[in-house]
Amino acid sequence: MIRVGIVGGTGYTGAELLRLLARHPRVTLSAITSRGEAGLAVADLFPHLRGRVDLAFTEPDPGRLGECDLVFFATPNGTAMKMAPALLDRGVKLIDLAADFRLKDPKVWEHWYDMPHACPELLAEAVYGLPEIHREAIRSARLIANPGCYPTAVTLGFLPLLEQGLVDPDWLVADVKSGVSGAGRKASVGMLMAEVGESFKAYGVGGHRHQPEIAQNLASVLGTDLRLTFVPHLLPMIRGIEATLYARLGEPGYDLQDLYRTRYHDEPFVDVMPAGACPDTRSVRGSNYCRIAVTEPLGQGIAVVQSVIDNLVKGAAGQAIQNMNLMFAFEETLALEDLALLP
Repeated sequence: MIRVGIVGGTGYTGAELLRLLARHPRVTLSAITSRGEAGLAVADLFPHLRGRVDLAFTEPDPGRLGECDLVFFATPNGTAMKMAPALLDRGVKLIDLAADFRLKDPKVWEHWYDMPHACPELLAEAVYGLPEIHREAIRSARLIANPGCYPTAVTLGFLPLLEQGLVDPDWLVADVKSGVSGAGRKASVGMLMAEVGESFKAYGVGGHRHQPEIAQNLASVLGTDLRLTFVPHLLPMIRGIEATLYARLGEPGYDLQDLYRTRYHDEPFVDVMPAGACPDTRSVRGSNYCRIAVTEPLGQGIAVVQSVIDNLVKGAAGQAIQNMNLMFAFEETLALEDLALLP
């Protein structure tokens, strides 16, 4: 058994971590922090955890967190980097579900997140926690930068094409849609039902902070710079991300179905759909799966990839637990094999 703490347990990501970890046979939940809800029983805030989680929220005490084997940070950007050095010095392994350690260049971080990085010396050490690319590095890591939800869907969708050098790196387009839970649990007029219901819009068209994360991932696979157009959209649904990706093929007529099926054959949480199928977000709702379909419409030299995930599971908490399982030599799929919810 390992002792696990969660810093920031009251948001949607924290709640999802609790839901999944409460059923993990190798985990003991030792601390769940919240400055605003300290003293409140977890089950009083999240009734769905009654009988499964008997802890109360506490202030983020470094001493108590330092007794854990692993600490998850389900906190706003800029929080984990302030606490990470001290916890690492005490031998605690860390998984940050925010963006503090995702970007390797501190100047890029400062540009997109409007704050100086508190511990840039850790950026080179942090392992980007996408198991489908960095599985072996994750096994030996002590600090994991858990990927963002948009970058997970987009990277997994483009990955086989870029690994084989089949597409023009100067012409990549990611048209991506997300449910409102991706914006977090904070109160916001823009997230009210009357604002998002029966509507659909793009946002961050002029530049979104997940764009440099996606570009960094794809460039590391390709080994060179690339040009990516990334446009996120907000959908009037709670969970889910659908990424429709476009890339110009250098060799039209390539067997893309076989390429994707071969690349992901041994990946426990990537499901390549049969030719002609189109995955929908409800097919992954509540699960840690990424479902992918690929085609070349009309044989005209453009690859179209569809990639769907649950933004709170494979896009956040589930992937974090997948990383934890690898770090502690547990079965990678432990506590993550639930099927999607339907309807």
